[in-house]
Amino acid sequence: MNIFIVLGVMFLLVFIIGIGLERIRIPWIFGALLIGLGLAFNNPVQQITDSESFTFLAQLGMFFLLFLIGFQLDFKHIKGLKKIIITSSFGIIISEAIVGGIFIHFVFNLEWFVSIIVALSFATVGEAVLIPILDEFKITKTKFGQAIIGIGTFDDILEVLVVVLVAISLPSLQSGSGFNVSGTNSIVSALISLAGLFILAVALSRIKSRMGPDSFFKTNDLYPLLFAILFGFIGVGSLTGIDLSTLGALIAGLSVRNFLSKDHLESVEVYLKALTYGFFAPIFFLHVGLDTDMEYIFSYPLMICAIILIASAVKIAASCVIGRKEFGLRRSVVMGLALSVRFSTSIVIIKVLFQNDVIGIDLYSVLIGSTAMFTFIVPILLSWLIPKWHLQPQSAVQRS
Repeated sequence: MNIFIVLGVMFLLVFIIGIGLERIRIPWIFGALLIGLGLAFNNPVQQITDSESFTFLAQLGMFFLLFLIGFQLDFKHIKGLKKIIITSSFGIIISEAIVGGIFIHFVFNLEWFVSIIVALSFATVGEAVLIPILDEFKITKTKFGQAIIGIGTFDDILEVLVVVLVAISLPSLQSGSGFNVSGTNSIVSALISLAGLFILAVALSRIKSRMGPDSFFKTNDLYPLLFAILFGFIGVGSLTGIDLSTLGALIAGLSVRNFLSKDHLESVEVYLKALTYGFFAPIFFLHVGLDTDMEYIFSYPLMICAIILIASAVKIAASCVIGRKEFGLRRSVVMGLALSVRFSTSIVIIKVLFQNDVIGIDLYSVLIGSTAMFTFIVPILLSWLIPKWHLQPQSAVQRS
């Protein structure tokens, strides 16, 4: 069996499983993670999935996900968010990060800095799972729904900050010395890489201001240029002793969004989503599942349940404290539950930390297992609670 047959079968299974997942309002791409978890338990094609070619494709999947995250981050939209959204975002996410960090520190015996970083990445919101559920019940355009989406949008900034922090601090974290930037070589290497990425970003901005890409290119002609920018940023980020390639992919997405004209943005985003979620991301999520220790998950199911309960309880409690006056108790509970969904960016950060030996297979497996459970449980609970508590707009109820 060769890698092409394995990929063909994998994508077919993702397609079949994805159809079933969509029926319970879970994104179809989650099927790739489920397949990976299944193969982690019993992998008949281990020779293929352990090969350099497959690993390289999975790494590309991570880079394309970060590139797309950066591309979709619209600072103008975030800047216009209301103060209550910003304060709620900080309050809810930071609360979970602190409580989760304490739990991870004492249970898994990790450095405080690593524990907080892991908890902060795990506290981020997976909008890809959340928005379809809100759309289903016609809540998206309500004040309540806009608050949830607003918090998820502002959460993107925190995700970017976590990626930056992880990328810069990886060398000291790998050495086991905790967060320490005292090494001269590390500081110089980081500064050189950051300066290179900054110069590339400024250069793209200057090019746009002087001639503008829409003056010379059709949309289809821009795609090779996008890849040149992406891989150029990744290459510059990995030139020195400190590997900032993940940060390079993220900044590349931000720079491309700023570089393109408004006429090109929508069509390029559709193309990037199709390429990323259609090909590269499923391979990455399957690879994430493959690295999971299923024996550990089955041996410590109470640990996964504890993380789920703690994370959900903190987010619901914080949402009730912050949003009860504005939305009422029931809506605040639903908001906290909705914001408990995680996927995409949190998995990328956890994967980076695991690949660089910052966290062990035990914590990695528990976090991936918890993510899988969250992705199944939250949509089901929301689909039950929203109609039960009559939180749909009256017009939507009448149409249904």
